[in-house]
This record gives sequence, structure tokens and C-alpha cells, in this order.
Amino acid sequence: MKRVLVIYYSQSGQLKQVLDQMVRPLLEDDALALTWYEIEMEKPYPFPWKKADFFDVFPESFKQIEQPILPPSASILEKNYDLVILGYQVWYLTPSIPINSFMKSEYAQKLMGNTPVITVSGSRNMWIMAQEKLKKQIQAVQGTLVGNIALVDRTINLVSVITIVDWMFSGIQRKVWGLLPKPGIAPEEILASHRFGKTIRKYLYSTNYQGLQEELIQQDAVEVRHFLVSMDRKANRLFGIWSSLILKSSPQRRPLLLKCFNVYLFLAIWLISPLVHFIHILLYPLNYKKIQQDKVYFKGIK
Repeated sequence: MKRVLVIYYSQSGQLKQVLDQMVRPLLEDDALALTWYEIEMEKPYPFPWKKADFFDVFPESFKQIEQPILPPSASILEKNYDLVILGYQVWYLTPSIPINSFMKSEYAQKLMGNTPVITVSGSRNMWIMAQEKLKKQIQAVQGTLVGNIALVDRTINLVSVITIVDWMFSGIQRKVWGLLPKPGIAPEEILASHRFGKTIRKYLYSTNYQGLQEELIQQDAVEVRHFLVSMDRKANRLFGIWSSLILKSSPQRRPLLLKCFNVYLFLAIWLISPLVHFIHILLYPLNYKKIQQDKVYFKGIK
């Protein structure tokens, strides 16, 4: 009997929908036992978000400062698993606070140590640097990353900013102004994610995961848009400055600095990112070789 543990945190429920479809081939196999573990916080995060709460989690999110979580049940902890599937969201270019808190807990090494791990993310579109951070955390708990699936909202970048923000603050997936596409991963992509489960099942039985990521890539499990990689890197540097500044400030100054960060984020998205995109297009021929190398690297699991 092969045992698979699915660890996840899904605030809106979208990531859980992806995982439900993805593990369908595993659930249909009587020789596999699948266990779910939903990470729960001692102090849950709200959904939909209030604007003040949304920005207030920024510094702790980016700096990967853990918060208390509820322990997994004894029935989960007492088992050994052949594979762990880790589903996560991206908050401020970083794995969400619940995921980060779990990865820094004693339970992560207990459940993931010396075990193959497949990461599954559901995000707006910028997940690259968050995955790099999660790679280090998996390595720290002695897990072995064998696969990565990154599903995103494929809407145009600036359009998805509007639609995702509306969803986060309203809690409703709707067409903003009755015109823009609904936010999130397309329903047909969610339904089609069961194809990944079939591939995972094959490698689970072989116990040799070499070649898994290459096969997942052929199934469009990962798309790397290099402009977003460039934006992700630049934003990480600036987020590092802002988060340090806010965390070092007094409790009295924190609300003001968060409001300033809010203004900066607005300007960065609507004024700076189009300019960076334009420069990226101009320099593309000169950077072609490096861009292709980056794409190969970020699609992989090294």
C-alpha cells in the first residue's frame, strides 16, 4: 500500500479545487491511501480580506516570519508516507504565512523528511521567487523535491491585478464591471489538472522520480514568462527594503508606513511595471541566451 499525504492551505478554496482534481487518479486506485492535512492557524486569516488586514501581513509574509499553527492530528503524524504533495499560495512573492509557518514547525521534518515532495501552487502569475524560497525550506527539513506544478491566472498582467484584487476584497469571483474576465485559474484548467495525477501515480509506483518534472513540463504544468521573472526579482529587492523598514518601525508608525507601501505598490504596478516591460522587450535580443537559460532552470526542480 502506497501512502500519499496532501498538505495544503487554501484561503479562497481555489487551490483545494485544483488538488481535488489532481489527486482523482490516486483516489481511484485501491492500492493507494491518500490523507489530507489542511494547515490551520491559531488565529485564522480572513477571507475576503479587509484592506488594512491585507497590507498588515506584508512584512511578516515577505520576511517569512512564522505564526502559531494548530498541530496536525495524531493519525496524520503517526504514519510514514511515500509521497507528499504540498499545495501553497503566494503572498507578497513568498509562500503564504500558513505554509511558511508549517515549514518552520517541527511537523514539517516529521512529515516530509527523507520523503519525495511535489509542490503545487495556485497564484496570480508571479510564483518564481516564492518557489525558490520554498525549495530552500524543503531542503532544510530534508525533503526531496521531485516535481513542481504552477497554475496561474493567464489573463493579461494589469487586467488580472484588477480582477484578483476585487476577488480578494469581495470574496466573489465575478466579472468586474461586467466586462473583465473572472479572476483566478480558468475552470477548464482546474478540471484538466487530473492529468498530472495520472503522471504522478506512474512515478509513485516506480519509486524513481527521475523524469517526472520533464513529463509534467510536457503537460504544461509550468509556464515561465521571463518578463514576470524579471519583475519578481526586482520586486523582491524592493520588498526587502520596505519590509525591513516597517518591521523596524514603532507600532505607532507601522500604519503610516503600510499606507506608504500601499501607494508605492500602486505606482509600481501601474507606472513602473509597464516601463520595465518595455525595456525588457527592447533588450530581449541582447539577453536572449540568458532568458532561455532562466526558463530551463525555473521550469525545473534544481
